[in-house]
This record gives sequence, structure tokens and C-alpha cells, in this order.
Amino acid sequence: WVCGCQPDSKTTDKLQPTRDTVFFRDGVRRIDFVLSYVDDKDEKKQERRRAFEANLEKIGLQLETEDKSDSKDQKTYFLKIHAPWDVLATYADVLKIKVPFRESDIPHGQDVPLEWLSRPFRLPDDIIRPQCDYFTYPFDKNKTDFFLIEDKDTFFPPSTRNRIVFYILARCPYYAEGRKDREKTGIKRLLSNGTFNAAFPLHDCRYWKKARKDDGESERYNLYKHWARFLCFYKEQPLNLIRKYYGEKIGIYFAWLGFYTEMLFFAAIMGLICFTYGVLSYDDNISSKEICDPEIGGSIVMCPLCDKKCPFWKLNSTCLSSWQSHLFDNEGTVFFAIFMGIWVTLFLEFWKRRQARLEYQWDLVDFEEEQQQLQIRPEFEIKCTKRRINKITQESEPYLPFSSKCARFSLSATTVLLWISLIVACIIGVIAYRLAVYAAFASIIKDPLRKIQLVGRFITPQLATSVTASCINFAIIMILNFFYEKVAVWITDMEIPKTHLEYENKLTMKMFLFQFVNYYSSCFYVAFFKGKFVGYPGAYSYMLGNLTKLRNEECDPGGFLSKNLFSSRKGRHNPENHYSRWEQDYVLQNFSQLGLFYEYLEMVIQFGFITLFVASFPLAPLLALFNNILEIRVDAWKFTTQFRRPVASKARNIGAWQEILNAVAILSVVTNAFIMAFTSDMIPRMVYLYVLSKDRSMSGYVNSSLSIYNISQIHPQNMPEERWYDNSTTTCRYRDYRNPPGHQREYDHNMQFWHILAAKMAFIIIMEHVVFVVKFFVAWMIPDVPSDVKARIKRERYLIQEYLHNYEVERLKMQLSASFITEPCSEMTLTSDKQEMLSESKTSVS
Repeated sequence: WVCGCQPDSKTTDKLQPTRDTVFFRDGVRRIDFVLSYVDDKDEKKQERRRAFEANLEKIGLQLETEDKSDSKDQKTYFLKIHAPWDVLATYADVLKIKVPFRESDIPHGQDVPLEWLSRPFRLPDDIIRPQCDYFTYPFDKNKTDFFLIEDKDTFFPPSTRNRIVFYILARCPYYAEGRKDREKTGIKRLLSNGTFNAAFPLHDCRYWKKARKDDGESERYNLYKHWARFLCFYKEQPLNLIRKYYGEKIGIYFAWLGFYTEMLFFAAIMGLICFTYGVLSYDDNISSKEICDPEIGGSIVMCPLCDKKCPFWKLNSTCLSSWQSHLFDNEGTVFFAIFMGIWVTLFLEFWKRRQARLEYQWDLVDFEEEQQQLQIRPEFEIKCTKRRINKITQESEPYLPFSSKCARFSLSATTVLLWISLIVACIIGVIAYRLAVYAAFASIIKDPLRKIQLVGRFITPQLATSVTASCINFAIIMILNFFYEKVAVWITDMEIPKTHLEYENKLTMKMFLFQFVNYYSSCFYVAFFKGKFVGYPGAYSYMLGNLTKLRNEECDPGGFLSKNLFSSRKGRHNPENHYSRWEQDYVLQNFSQLGLFYEYLEMVIQFGFITLFVASFPLAPLLALFNNILEIRVDAWKFTTQFRRPVASKARNIGAWQEILNAVAILSVVTNAFIMAFTSDMIPRMVYLYVLSKDRSMSGYVNSSLSIYNISQIHPQNMPEERWYDNSTTTCRYRDYRNPPGHQREYDHNMQFWHILAAKMAFIIIMEHVVFVVKFFVAWMIPDVPSDVKARIKRERYLIQEYLHNYEVERLKMQLSASFITEPCSEMTLTSDKQEMLSESKTSVS
């Protein structure tokens, strides 16, 4: 018990009938933060705790300890922290926290036409707008009468209070008085060395039950009832309440996720139309009919797909895959790829507008400068011992010398390149596995003596190899992911970023770079390398040269199909035990420093799949839409039920993810153009239809797309061990455009190859230019900040200046009148003149 005398047990029972509360034992002082520890008789830890608590009390924080005998496990102590008004006012002034000084008289936006249509999707007004709109201004401790302070205990909301207390905890030293040890500072180091087990602010109530009336608001309960339950999937999100309870940083994530899901609806509709066109044109697919026809596809003998173990095979064995390929690789796919190039631009531009509106509504318009100048990381202050004068603030501040900064950056860049090389090496290893194991699967599945022929009809060597290789690739991704976080955090810490914003952006860029190579490298291989450098029966290409004897993979004539897997995550279930509020929150999962990073990463990786490779799978946006509808509620459920309440932090945008999305959007235009040109079968079909076909139909296309090779010319090392083909068969076919045996330029590329290559290059150039021109035109046409928001920002700034001017004038008048009463006449006249001059100068400045 820290402040005041401790009441007796009877008084305590009356003051606090239950321990499920967010107040101290007196029922008056609010618990702003909780620290927990287990007393393991370690003298060093005890000394650190005593010094830390003593320094917190010197700052002005009030502490109250819950003995381990009162905890459920009989082992854990809980240190409750309360920030009184003087501490809150001091640090609100330091942090320049904006607080209300007058209720806003700017009206809300005009009513939306046909608003009744959106009523089923809307939430109650008290949930959508949990507080009134106010004009705000950075708090000034010397102008408390300027602000709307009705009750000092409730003036700063809980999210602001825990933000201030965490700022103090992160900078408070834990060395004894009289000693100076810069390293011994901050709650983060105390958590890392085991002095404390946890540090967290409290939830305001249990999520399934409202708080008592005298215990404050029940925002957590309202969030669970109106947001976290899956039955609310069709409702809008209570973004203002999310922001009020969790802070702007988490609020902006859910705003972005919700907007992304809304925009996915339009992409999903177009993808579904494209897929439907493939289904409806199923019967018009002459190429697949020819492949499946016993007289055509059944009579075409194909050359072996690997050395020795792979036999000759009939073209009609790829009948099923050719039909499946047509569903996603048809004429409609081109228009869908172009549409997605424009859609991604609209998504990014409209998000900038939505973000600008949120910045205004959440009072974050001028936050960037505060974030950069005032939110210096305590680790930077500790490790940077050299100081210099800030040119803007004219105050002494720590800095990192340029030479040290260059050395750290070089080491960081080298480490990143090393790990990216490791990823590429692993991918090459998986490709080598695919090439080496393909022959083994071919010999097992095709062996007539083995009793797996029924399965072998459905499981092809390509399928068996792809499935096992995918499992190995997935295992590698999971293993490397485990190390990525540690490596990325280590090298980012080594760079010693100055601000929290800079730290997060650097960490985000490194982690995404690792994950981009990790997740997409196999997709890029399948899309742009698999089946492109095969050679032909007389001169096959081998991985890493002829010494490896690993023949490069071929694609089936049936077509190419890329698939996207959406991950799901599990939340930890906690029993709903009725014990103290701090113990209920203590058993929940900690919301780590990288908590939001993985939420963003999951969605941005998905965004990459539906933009970079959408030409391969038009249904990807539809699957992403279903996934995200569930994802919003799963994340909401986790935040309200499974996680401790995170420390509220501000953010005016999604940070480095904005630049990452822009880069992915530009790259997506290039990848889809190349997929349509070099991976899809569309360009060869169009060239055949309009250049080579005599009757302007696709009849004969399959025969035209396959070259002929003389079996007698196949090298012995490439010849299958089992030759089941008819002795009358003297040639086999392979997918390429080369001259037949006996031609003057035998097995060289024929004119059809060069026609198709020219068409592919022309298609890439035209598609890229068309999409990029439309993208830049759309971006130019759509302003980043809506005009009404610009007008409101200017209007609010004008009114704030006017109110400040009137306040200063009234303040000077009161001081002037007071000086007339208390000072002699001569002094009074002199003071009056000074005040008038001061008033005039302030008026001119205003």
C-alpha cells in the first residue's frame, strides 16, 4: 500500500466486494498497468525490482502489490501501477498528446442516398461513434483551463493512460541511487532478463459479461458482441470503438483489412465470370477434344519425359488435365488479367482516400512529425552516447555517427543477401529433388508387374512428384520462417533505428523480403522456368550441366495450373475462470512486438498471390474473399478473447506495407503479361487461328503444336528401358516448334516458332503499356485526399487558431485586471503597457 493509510479488512471488503476490477483496493484509483513476477529468491532480480519500483515512485507513479498467496497459482506477485493526474499531465505535455478543448461544430457528412439499403449492415450509433467529435489540441500543463476537463480521473481515456505509463516504464532505470549504468534501463530489459514475467494494461471487463456500473465502460464486451462473433460477418466494423480501445495502430489494420475485403468482392465477381466463361465454352474446346480423341490423341506417341525410366506414352493420357486447364486458360483470362492490373490501382488509390479520411477523423493529420521527433526509442538513447544539437528543436539529442551507421548497414545488407542465397539454394535443392525422383515415380507407377495400376491411372509421375516436392517445400518454408524472425530482429536491432516508426519500417522490409523469396520463389519457378528450357530429344537440357544427369522438367501438353493455399490459424482457448482481473489477463497470450506484422504479412502474401499469378487461377480472388470474411472475425475474436490488451499506439497509415503493396502492384502487371505470353497457351492458339489455320478454326492445332523426332536417333542414355510401342512406330512427338527429321535444317526452330515468339513479345509490350497507361491515368485522376476532407482540415485549423487566440486574449485580460488590484499605480501602468504590447504581438502572430 503506497499512498495514504491502509484501511482495515472490513473497510476493504466494503470498498471492493470483488477482485474482478480495474481499480486499486480503495476502488478509486484506476489500474493503468500491471507487472507480474515470481519470487525465485534470486537476489539480483530482487535488487533490480526494488530499484525499479523506487524509481517509479520517484517519478510519481503509485504502486500496489498483490501477494502471491492471493494469486491462483500461489506463486505469482502482481504489481499494480496507477498514474495520478500530475504524472499524466506532465507526460501528456511531453508527448504532445492531443486532447479535446471544445466540441466540434463541423457537421458530419451528408446523408447517403438510399441509406435504408445499408441498414441491415450497420451497427448502433453508440457503437459506431462511442464518443463525440471534439476539436483537439496538444496538451499543455500550463493551460489546463483551456481544455474540457470535467473530471481529472476520466479526462485521459484508459488507452492514453496505458500509453503514457508504458512510455515511463520503457525509460525508467533500475539501478540504485548514486550509480549510473545506461544499460540498466527500461521494462523491456527487465522482461528479457526474467526480473518480471509480464507487463500489460488491463482489459476493462470480461468479454462475455458487462462490467459493473462503477467499474467504468464495457468496451471489450461491446467489441465482442458487435464485432468478434462470426454471426456479425455481414456487419460493418466498429472502427472508432476499435481505435478507442486498442489505439490507432490496430484500428488502421482492421480498417485496411475491411477495405481490402470490400474491394475483393469486385475482383471475385470478375474472376467468377472468367471461370464461368471457361465452363460455358467447355464444348467448344477443340484442342482438348483432339487430345482426348482415340483416333487423334490416342494415335500420337510422345517422347519420354525422363531418361531410362520413363516410357513412351500416348497423348490422350493428358485428356483430363487439358480439360481442367481450359477452365482457367481461355480467352477470358486475358481480359481478367488486364482488369486485375486496373483493379489493383483502384484499390491502392481508393485506400489512400479512405486512409486520409481516417487520419482526419482520428486526429492524426499532424502526427508524423511528432512520431519522428518525440518518439525516440529508449534503446537508441541508451546505445548512442554521443550527442549533438537538433537543428529544429535546438535541443541536445543522441545520434549515431555516420561511420558507425555505414558499418552497421553493410553488415545488415550482407546478412540479408546471405539468407536470401540460402533460400534460393533450398529452392534449387527442391527442384533437383523433383528431377531426380520423377524417374523413380515413373518406373514404379508404370511398372505392369506392380499391383498399383488402378491408382497409377489417376496418380501420374508428375502429380506424385509435385505433391511430395510441395510437402518438402512447405517444410523448408516453415523451418526457415522460424529463423527469419530472429535474424531480422537481430540485424534491425544492430542498426539501432532512432524512432519506433523507423524500426518497424526497417523490420517490415527485411521480413517481407525474406518471406517474398521464401513463398514466391517456387511459384516463379513453375510460372517462368518449368518446361521452358527442356531442349529436345536429340539435345536435352540438364540442370547444372550434363554432369548432374538431371533433365529439366517438362510441362504436360494439357496445360499449366498454379494453385494458392490459404492458411488458417488457431487461437489458444482459455477457461473462463472468475478470478481477479489481472490474473484473467495474465493467462492470456501476450501481444508481441511482431503481433501485427504477421497479420499484415499474411494478407500481403495473399495479395501477392491474387495479383502476381492471378492469370493462372482466376478464382483466387473469390477464395481470398471467403478467407478474409472469416479472417476479420477470427482476428477480432483473438484480440478480444485470446490476447492481453496491447499498449495503445498511434499510426497514421499502414507504414512500409503501403510501399510494398505499390511494388507488388507494379510487378503484378509484368508477371501476368509474361504468364499470359509464355506460360499460357493462348498466344500459340491465336497465331494458329489467325495465321496458320486454313478454315479459321482450331482443328489441327494439337498436331501443329507438336514436333516430330526420329526414334532411331534417340541417344542410348535417353532411350527407355521398356519399349512397349509398336515396331511400326518410327517417330515420337514432343512439344516444341522445330523442323521434322529429313528437313534441310533438321530440328532447328521453324517459322511457326518465330511467329509465336514475335506475337508473345508484342503482346507483352502492348499489355504492359495499356495497363500502365490506365494505371497512371487512374492514379492521376483520383486525388489521395478527398476534397471535403481537405476543406474540413483547413476549417478545423482555422477554428482552432481562433479559439486559441480568444483564449490568450481572455487570459491576458484576467492577468491585467489582477495586476490593477494587486500592484501600485506606477507599476500597474507599466505592466498594462507590457500586456498590451504582448497582446498585440500574439494577435499579429495568430
